[in-house]
Amino acid sequence: MYPVIARRSRGLSVGINLNPDTTCNFNCVYCQVDRGQPRREGDVNPDALAEELDRMLSWVVDRSIFTHPHFAHVPDELKRVNDIAFSGDGEPTACAVFPQSVRIAARLKAKWSLHDVKLVLITNGSYLPEPSVAAALDVLMENNGEIWAKIDAGTEEHFRAVNRAKVSLQDVLDSITSTARKYPVVIQSLWMRLHDERPAEAQVHAFADRLRDIVRAGGRIASVQVYTIARKPTEPHVTPLTGADLEWVASVVRDRAKLEAVTY
Repeated sequence: MYPVIARRSRGLSVGINLNPDTTCNFNCVYCQVDRGQPRREGDVNPDALAEELDRMLSWVVDRSIFTHPHFAHVPDELKRVNDIAFSGDGEPTACAVFPQSVRIAARLKAKWSLHDVKLVLITNGSYLPEPSVAAALDVLMENNGEIWAKIDAGTEEHFRAVNRAKVSLQDVLDSITSTARKYPVVIQSLWMRLHDERPAEAQVHAFADRLRDIVRAGGRIASVQVYTIARKPTEPHVTPLTGADLEWVASVVRDRAKLEAVTY
Protein backbone atom coordinates (compact mmCIF):
# COMPACT_ATOMS: atom_id res chain seq x y z
CA MET A 1 0.00 0.00 0.00
CA TYR A 2 1.42 3.39 -0.91
CA PRO A 3 -0.13 6.86 -1.03
CA VAL A 4 1.24 9.26 -3.64
CA ILE A 5 0.38 12.63 -5.14
CA ALA A 6 0.09 11.60 -8.78
CA ARG A 7 0.45 13.85 -11.84
CA ARG A 8 -2.32 12.13 -13.75
CA SER A 9 -4.66 11.88 -10.75
CA ARG A 10 -4.28 15.56 -9.79
CA GLY A 11 -4.56 14.53 -6.17
CA LEU A 12 -3.88 11.65 -3.81
CA SER A 13 -3.79 8.15 -5.24
CA VAL A 14 -3.78 5.20 -2.87
CA GLY A 15 -1.72 2.57 -4.65
CA ILE A 16 -2.12 -1.17 -4.18
CA ASN A 17 0.95 -3.16 -5.20
CA LEU A 18 -0.14 -6.71 -6.01
CA ASN A 19 3.30 -7.62 -7.37
CA PRO A 20 5.87 -7.32 -4.58
CA ASP A 21 7.45 -10.36 -6.26
CA THR A 22 7.82 -8.17 -9.43
CA THR A 23 5.79 -10.59 -11.56
CA CYS A 24 5.24 -9.11 -15.02
CA ASN A 25 5.11 -10.41 -18.57
CA PHE A 26 6.57 -7.11 -19.80
CA ASN A 27 10.13 -5.88 -19.23
CA CYS A 28 9.82 -2.26 -20.34
CA VAL A 29 13.05 -0.37 -20.92
CA TYR A 30 11.77 2.59 -18.91
CA CYS A 31 10.73 0.62 -15.82
CA GLN A 32 12.30 1.31 -12.43
CA VAL A 33 12.16 -2.38 -11.55
CA ASP A 34 15.29 -4.31 -12.53
CA ARG A 35 13.83 -7.57 -13.81
CA GLY A 36 17.31 -9.00 -14.24
CA GLN A 37 17.47 -9.51 -10.49
CA PRO A 38 16.13 -12.69 -8.86
CA ARG A 39 12.42 -12.43 -8.07
CA ARG A 40 11.45 -11.79 -4.49
CA GLU A 41 9.27 -14.43 -2.90
CA GLY A 42 5.97 -13.66 -1.24
CA ASP A 43 2.30 -13.93 -2.08
CA VAL A 44 -0.25 -11.19 -1.45
CA ASN A 45 -2.34 -11.95 1.64
CA PRO A 46 -5.90 -10.66 1.03
CA ASP A 47 -6.61 -10.34 4.77
CA ALA A 48 -3.49 -8.23 5.28
CA LEU A 49 -4.36 -6.17 2.21
CA ALA A 50 -7.85 -5.49 3.57
CA GLU A 51 -6.47 -4.47 6.97
CA GLU A 52 -3.88 -2.11 5.46
CA LEU A 53 -6.33 -0.53 3.03
CA ASP A 54 -8.93 -0.06 5.76
CA ARG A 55 -6.36 1.74 7.92
CA MET A 56 -5.17 3.87 4.99
CA LEU A 57 -8.72 4.91 4.09
CA SER A 58 -9.42 5.89 7.70
CA TRP A 59 -6.50 8.34 7.45
CA VAL A 60 -7.90 9.58 4.16
CA VAL A 61 -11.36 10.20 5.59
CA ASP A 62 -10.15 12.09 8.69
CA ARG A 63 -7.50 13.83 6.51
CA SER A 64 -4.76 12.95 8.97
CA ILE A 65 -2.79 11.60 6.01
CA PHE A 66 -2.18 15.20 4.93
CA THR A 67 -0.48 15.98 8.25
CA HIS A 68 2.29 13.50 7.43
CA PRO A 69 5.62 15.24 6.69
CA HIS A 70 5.70 13.62 3.24
CA PHE A 71 2.61 15.65 2.27
CA ALA A 72 3.41 18.81 4.25
CA HIS A 73 4.08 20.94 1.16
CA VAL A 74 1.28 19.62 -1.04
CA PRO A 75 -0.82 22.51 -2.44
CA ASP A 76 -4.35 22.71 -1.07
CA GLU A 77 -5.88 22.01 -4.48
CA LEU A 78 -4.13 18.62 -4.54
CA LYS A 79 -5.25 17.64 -1.05
CA ARG A 80 -8.06 15.55 -2.45
CA VAL A 81 -8.35 11.80 -2.85
CA ASN A 82 -8.80 10.86 -6.48
CA ASP A 83 -8.48 7.10 -6.61
CA ILE A 84 -7.50 3.71 -5.30
CA ALA A 85 -5.19 2.33 -7.97
CA PHE A 86 -4.01 -1.19 -8.72
CA SER A 87 -0.45 -0.49 -9.80
CA GLY A 88 2.94 -1.53 -8.52
CA ASP A 89 6.05 -3.54 -9.37
CA GLY A 90 4.42 -5.69 -12.06
CA GLU A 91 1.17 -6.46 -13.85
CA PRO A 92 -1.73 -6.38 -11.35
CA THR A 93 -3.97 -8.70 -13.35
CA ALA A 94 -1.24 -11.38 -13.26
CA CYS A 95 -1.77 -11.69 -9.51
CA ALA A 96 -3.96 -14.64 -8.50
CA VAL A 97 -5.82 -12.55 -5.92
CA PHE A 98 -6.53 -9.62 -8.25
CA PRO A 99 -10.28 -10.40 -8.42
CA GLN A 100 -10.50 -10.73 -4.63
CA SER A 101 -8.51 -7.52 -4.19
CA VAL A 102 -10.93 -5.58 -6.39
CA ARG A 103 -13.83 -6.81 -4.28
CA ILE A 104 -12.00 -5.80 -1.09
CA ALA A 105 -11.30 -2.31 -2.43
CA ALA A 106 -14.91 -1.87 -3.55
CA ARG A 107 -16.23 -2.99 -0.16
CA LEU A 108 -13.94 -0.67 1.81
CA LYS A 109 -14.60 2.26 -0.49
CA ALA A 110 -18.29 1.83 0.27
CA LYS A 111 -17.64 1.38 4.00
CA TRP A 112 -15.92 4.78 4.17
CA SER A 113 -18.54 6.40 1.87
CA LEU A 114 -15.89 7.29 -0.71
CA HIS A 115 -18.40 7.10 -3.52
CA ASP A 116 -16.66 9.67 -5.72
CA VAL A 117 -13.24 8.03 -5.36
CA LYS A 118 -12.32 6.01 -8.42
CA LEU A 119 -11.09 2.44 -8.58
CA VAL A 120 -8.35 2.49 -11.23
CA LEU A 121 -6.63 -0.45 -12.87
CA ILE A 122 -3.30 0.44 -14.47
CA THR A 123 -2.49 -2.47 -16.78
CA ASN A 124 -0.52 -3.60 -19.79
CA GLY A 125 -3.80 -5.03 -21.06
CA SER A 126 -2.60 -8.50 -21.96
CA TYR A 127 -4.75 -10.44 -19.45
CA LEU A 128 -7.97 -8.42 -19.72
CA PRO A 129 -10.07 -11.11 -21.50
CA GLU A 130 -9.20 -13.82 -18.97
CA PRO A 131 -12.54 -14.88 -17.38
CA SER A 132 -11.51 -14.13 -13.78
CA VAL A 133 -10.05 -10.77 -14.78
CA ALA A 134 -13.07 -9.86 -16.91
CA ALA A 135 -15.36 -10.65 -13.97
CA ALA A 136 -13.22 -8.45 -11.71
CA LEU A 137 -13.51 -5.62 -14.25
CA ASP A 138 -17.29 -5.81 -13.90
CA VAL A 139 -16.92 -5.18 -10.15
CA LEU A 140 -14.36 -2.42 -10.77
CA MET A 141 -16.59 -0.60 -13.25
CA GLU A 142 -19.66 -0.93 -11.01
CA ASN A 143 -17.72 0.99 -8.37
CA ASN A 144 -16.69 4.12 -10.27
CA GLY A 145 -13.92 2.26 -12.05
CA GLU A 146 -11.50 3.22 -14.79
CA ILE A 147 -9.26 0.99 -16.90
CA TRP A 148 -5.94 2.57 -17.90
CA ALA A 149 -4.36 0.33 -20.54
CA LYS A 150 -0.82 0.71 -21.80
CA ILE A 151 0.09 1.03 -25.48
CA ASP A 152 3.59 2.37 -26.11
CA ALA A 153 4.09 1.36 -29.73
CA GLY A 154 2.45 1.15 -33.11
CA THR A 155 4.66 -1.52 -34.67
CA GLU A 156 5.89 -4.89 -33.50
CA GLU A 157 9.49 -3.73 -33.94
CA HIS A 158 9.06 -0.76 -31.60
CA PHE A 159 7.00 -2.86 -29.17
CA ARG A 160 9.84 -5.38 -28.93
CA ALA A 161 12.40 -2.62 -28.38
CA VAL A 162 10.40 -0.78 -25.71
CA ASN A 163 8.16 -3.29 -23.91
CA ARG A 164 10.14 -6.51 -24.43
CA ALA A 165 7.01 -8.52 -23.68
CA LYS A 166 6.22 -12.22 -23.76
CA VAL A 167 3.23 -11.51 -25.99
CA SER A 168 2.88 -9.73 -29.33
CA LEU A 169 1.65 -6.19 -29.89
CA GLN A 170 -1.32 -7.61 -31.79
CA ASP A 171 -2.22 -9.78 -28.80
CA VAL A 172 -2.28 -6.67 -26.61
CA LEU A 173 -4.29 -4.67 -29.14
CA ASP A 174 -6.84 -7.47 -29.50
CA SER A 175 -7.14 -7.77 -25.73
CA ILE A 176 -7.67 -4.05 -25.21
CA THR A 177 -10.10 -3.85 -28.13
CA SER A 178 -12.19 -6.66 -26.67
CA THR A 179 -12.46 -4.87 -23.33
CA ALA A 180 -13.00 -1.45 -24.92
CA ARG A 181 -16.07 -2.79 -26.71
CA LYS A 182 -17.63 -3.29 -23.27
CA TYR A 183 -16.10 -0.46 -21.25
CA PRO A 184 -14.38 2.78 -22.26
CA VAL A 185 -10.64 2.64 -21.63
CA VAL A 186 -8.02 5.29 -21.02
CA ILE A 187 -4.88 4.65 -23.05
CA GLN A 188 -1.62 5.50 -21.30
CA SER A 189 1.42 5.82 -23.50
CA LEU A 190 4.97 6.54 -22.39
CA TRP A 191 7.40 8.05 -24.89
CA MET A 192 11.10 8.66 -24.39
CA ARG A 193 14.43 9.18 -26.05
CA LEU A 194 16.35 5.98 -26.77
CA HIS A 195 20.10 6.42 -27.16
CA ASP A 196 19.39 10.18 -27.28
CA GLU A 197 17.02 9.88 -30.24
CA ARG A 198 13.40 10.97 -30.06
CA PRO A 199 10.74 8.64 -31.53
CA ALA A 200 10.63 8.41 -35.31
CA GLU A 201 7.70 10.13 -36.97
CA ALA A 202 6.64 6.85 -38.58
CA GLN A 203 6.44 5.17 -35.17
CA VAL A 204 4.23 7.89 -33.71
CA HIS A 205 1.97 7.79 -36.77
CA ALA A 206 1.71 4.00 -36.47
CA PHE A 207 0.77 4.34 -32.79
CA ALA A 208 -2.05 6.75 -33.64
CA ASP A 209 -3.21 4.39 -36.38
CA ARG A 210 -3.44 1.49 -33.92
CA LEU A 211 -5.67 3.62 -31.68
CA ARG A 212 -7.82 4.42 -34.69
CA ASP A 213 -8.04 0.68 -35.41
CA ILE A 214 -9.41 0.05 -31.90
CA VAL A 215 -12.13 2.65 -32.39
CA ARG A 216 -13.01 1.35 -35.84
CA ALA A 217 -13.37 -2.14 -34.35
CA GLY A 218 -15.98 -0.85 -31.90
CA GLY A 219 -13.74 -0.02 -28.96
CA ARG A 220 -14.25 3.12 -26.91
CA ILE A 221 -11.22 5.19 -25.92
CA ALA A 222 -12.09 7.84 -23.34
CA SER A 223 -8.77 9.67 -23.63
CA VAL A 224 -5.07 9.16 -24.31
CA GLN A 225 -2.44 10.03 -21.73
CA VAL A 226 0.88 10.93 -23.37
CA TYR A 227 3.70 11.19 -20.86
CA THR A 228 7.39 10.60 -20.36
CA ILE A 229 9.81 9.37 -17.71
CA ALA A 230 9.41 10.88 -14.24
CA ARG A 231 11.67 8.48 -12.31
CA LYS A 232 15.08 7.11 -13.15
CA PRO A 233 14.78 3.87 -15.16
CA THR A 234 17.17 0.95 -14.83
CA GLU A 235 18.33 1.37 -18.46
CA PRO A 236 20.81 4.29 -18.77
CA HIS A 237 20.10 4.89 -22.48
CA VAL A 238 16.49 5.86 -21.72
CA THR A 239 15.89 9.58 -21.10
CA PRO A 240 12.81 11.86 -21.00
CA LEU A 241 11.26 13.73 -23.89
CA THR A 242 10.80 17.48 -23.78
CA GLY A 243 7.40 19.02 -23.29
CA ALA A 244 7.42 20.09 -26.93
CA ASP A 245 8.08 16.52 -28.07
CA LEU A 246 5.22 15.21 -25.91
CA GLU A 247 2.88 17.78 -27.37
CA TRP A 248 3.95 16.68 -30.85
CA VAL A 249 3.00 13.06 -30.06
CA ALA A 250 -0.33 14.20 -28.64
CA SER A 251 -1.03 16.33 -31.71
CA VAL A 252 -0.49 13.33 -33.97
CA VAL A 253 -2.99 11.35 -31.88
CA ARG A 254 -5.52 14.17 -32.14
CA ASP A 255 -5.03 14.59 -35.89
CA ARG A 256 -4.84 10.97 -37.02
CA ALA A 257 -6.99 9.14 -34.45
CA LYS A 258 -9.38 12.01 -33.64
CA LEU A 259 -9.05 11.32 -29.90
CA GLU A 260 -8.56 13.50 -26.86
CA ALA A 261 -4.88 13.45 -25.88
CA VAL A 262 -3.40 15.02 -22.74
CA THR A 263 0.30 15.39 -21.95
CA TYR A 264 1.97 14.90 -18.56
